[in-house]
Amino acid sequence: MLNNEMTGCLKIEYPIIQAPMAGGITTSALVAETSNAGGLGMIGAGYMAPAQMREQIKEIKRLTTKPFGINLFIPKPVQASKNSIKAANQALNPIRQKLQLPPQDNLDVADYIEVFKTFMEQIKVVMEEKVPICSFAFGIPSKEVIAELKQHNIILIGTATTVNEAVENEKAGMDMVVIQGSEAGGHRGGFHKQEQENVDSIGLMSLLPQAVDHISIPAVAAGGIMDGRGFAASLCLGAQGVQMGTAFLTCTESGAHKVHKEAILNIAEDQTVFTRAFSGKWARGIKNPFILEMQEHEGYLPDFPVQNTLTQEIRKTAAAENNPDFMSLWSGQSARLAKNQTVKSLIENMVTEAKQFNINI
Repeated sequence: MLNNEMTGCLKIEYPIIQAPMAGGITTSALVAETSNAGGLGMIGAGYMAPAQMREQIKEIKRLTTKPFGINLFIPKPVQASKNSIKAANQALNPIRQKLQLPPQDNLDVADYIEVFKTFMEQIKVVMEEKVPICSFAFGIPSKEVIAELKQHNIILIGTATTVNEAVENEKAGMDMVVIQGSEAGGHRGGFHKQEQENVDSIGLMSLLPQAVDHISIPAVAAGGIMDGRGFAASLCLGAQGVQMGTAFLTCTESGAHKVHKEAILNIAEDQTVFTRAFSGKWARGIKNPFILEMQEHEGYLPDFPVQNTLTQEIRKTAAAENNPDFMSLWSGQSARLAKNQTVKSLIENMVTEAKQFNINI
């Protein structure tokens, strides 16, 4: 057992957080098994309706008595012109045709006016269900939301992809911050303009010690960590713990599509790229025909969540057909280290390996 500020705050045995991967990957079994094994299981609730959140929270409480958390996306004003939506559809229609889907021309963005209302409803569920830990991606909640969550004794975790973002998270009142290096799979969790433009993405080994030197709250390392070696290295560089996505994604309990898992288990380290073609926000995934076909159009695609909605039917149809060519196969750069194993095995092996580096666990 590693006792530090992070484990004490989260009331966990090992400072290992299962990354909150949205879109159905963080099943109740994955979250509960992580917590039962001594880590912190997290629900990726970014795309979930408040009622869905409540249902899964209740289910997890039946599977574990240990602490677990939930992650929410910070909503932003929707910025998508009719021209950008039309241009995106024109680029997507040839792909729709390959999947025998009807062409699209427009999208009613009126639905997105409700995103702030939905976010506040999600916050209400977190408080009512007494979820002990809540993390955030794509921004920092308002002072009012932070104050309300703290009144309910909820531990708050922010996400940063630069030192300045880490400092802002601490100033805002986050209890700890995930420092996300560019190696990380899936969406970039940052929120500054340069991050949104995918400029100057910084690797974890460079970013982590610099961030640690500028904040006093616990830093959680994320990006390319798959085993005890990455765990030990992160602690040596000043992190108090780690958050891991790809390593948990290929676990038995993960809800990731079998094609997604197989793709990660069979790729090399140079086969992932950043793309905003799937969602309108930069994310790291396995290079496939969809990404290659959309590459030349990325500059004018509408921002998240509009582009995410435009590609939704494509992704669902491809998944139903077990077709990896048009699926969003999110993965970090350390995919060669991924294994098909149980959550319990992953955590036990990590702790055993880390001890070989004289890490006091």
